[in-house]
Amino acid sequence: MKINLLFSAILLPVSIFAQPGSYQVTGKVIDAVTNAPMQAASVFAENTTMGTTSDINGNFTLSLPNGGYNLVTSFTGYETVSRRITTADADDKSIVITVKQKENALEDVVVRASNEVLDGWEKYGEFFLENFLGRTSNGKECTISNKDVLKFYFYKKRNRLKVLATAPIEMENLALGYKLKYTLDSFTHEYGTQAGIYTGYPLFEEMLARDSLQNNTWQLNRLKAYKGSILHFMRSVYNKSLKAEGFEIQFVAKNDDRETAVRLPDFYGALNYNKDDSTQLVDIIPNQPDIAVLYSKEEPDPGYSAQNEDTPKNFQLSVITIAANESVAIEQNGYYFDQNDITITGYWIWDKVADMVPYDFHP
Repeated sequence: MKINLLFSAILLPVSIFAQPGSYQVTGKVIDAVTNAPMQAASVFAENTTMGTTSDINGNFTLSLPNGGYNLVTSFTGYETVSRRITTADADDKSIVITVKQKENALEDVVVRASNEVLDGWEKYGEFFLENFLGRTSNGKECTISNKDVLKFYFYKKRNRLKVLATAPIEMENLALGYKLKYTLDSFTHEYGTQAGIYTGYPLFEEMLARDSLQNNTWQLNRLKAYKGSILHFMRSVYNKSLKAEGFEIQFVAKNDDRETAVRLPDFYGALNYNKDDSTQLVDIIPNQPDIAVLYSKEEPDPGYSAQNEDTPKNFQLSVITIAANESVAIEQNGYYFDQNDITITGYWIWDKVADMVPYDFHP
């Protein structure tokens, strides 16, 4: 699945202190124009359970396990700010962050108002749930508690649906035992091409199990969601454990209108795998841009197979396409960048928000 993070920040001094296996980020959130401290701004590592809020002086402290993250800062009425941070930043005493108020152009406001669907939830709510939460069994056990924050817009000329949120979407995933706050940037669906994408920033919170049986069920479901995921794949590339973890990669060769898969005797040579021991960062730059990823330790979801009859039935098949002449960097926790240089198709598109586990999940 692909979640694009397309988001400027005025930088302030931030201190980072290293601890064994973790590093600590401390900083201050201020208004970009007045320099006034911002109290109660939300500061979190995207796609994790780790977040905090700024105090009365705008200060915050956040401890993170070693690896890479997008550090997200949000405040109502202000633009959301995202900055990539990594364990290597532990020696940097002058890292980044500030926020500025949203500026809504009058023309944009008028266009939105004229295209807003007032009964949008009734018309498009089910469609949004299927394409945002997902159609898996986990998706059916995930609910949104603040539907009123969702605003639906339909553009007739472009045959496009767009969904925005006035506040973070609050969800409960009873299949995995997580509460989520998802700061949605936008959700769009093009009916002409059936192409859709959503972008945003998820923050997880572990729910309290009512008993040991529910806790065990959640742990098993989380493990199942993790196995074969892109997070699992990236960690396996990093650790050079693809085969042991059940993955195989092949290059997709395109000749005219035909595509053929080329098996690779040396996965890491084909990826031009390189690890920098000083930063603990792995870089890959594949010999070909299109990479088929096969996961053999789990069959595809029956719902996916029913909708995609021509796909394999005994393994999960996804394709990663990396922009020409671009490399992908992978952190030790499986975080990878630049995510805007990667297009994902195939099975990973089937798994959406309800099947996500946070970066701090470990089997």
